Amino acid sequence: MLLETRLQAASEPARQDALKRRVLDALKHFDVASVGFYWPLAGEFDARTVIALWLAGSASREASLPIVVAPGTPLEFHAWTPDMPMKTGHHKIMEPASRRRIEPALLLIPCVGFDADGYRLGYGGGYYDRTLAAWPDQRRPITVGIAYEACRTQALQHEAHDIPLDLIVTEAGLYPARTR
Repeated sequence: MLLETRLQAASEPARQDALKRRVLDALKHFDVASVGFYWPLAGEFDARTVIALWLAGSASREASLPIVVAPGTPLEFHAWTPDMPMKTGHHKIMEPASRRRIEPALLLIPCVGFDADGYRLGYGGGYYDRTLAAWPDQRRPITVGIAYEACRTQALQHEAHDIPLDLIVTEAGLYPARTR
């Protein structure tokens, strides 16, 4: 149901434009030097244009995409630029051909669904939960979920290992789950 709702929301240009502005505003607000984001799958917000604009704002900024090294292990983040060669990785998701690892200060994380407490529903593979749990608390990146307002739910059922996001950005607003 939420996947279908997200696909419908993603097909509306006005929502896309509003979400682009809000994601760029969030990046400006946190003012970090490195951002990890995701290669978009069907219905997910495509952040590549926003990241390219953000990168163009300063030569000292770096972006990275997740790499699945092996199932059941935390993600690695490898350097990405808009003109970088890409290759097909696990789950047929594109990843940078670069092998240069980056530890991002902020992660943009796709959401199938979310609640106002900062919990997200993904595809169920646990990649982001595993990755965030493996990061030492003092180095854990700021986590920003990217979602469509239509995919907000009252409360998601979550388990002890689920980690709420710091902020969720939609085309209609921001949902601060916690303050950092």
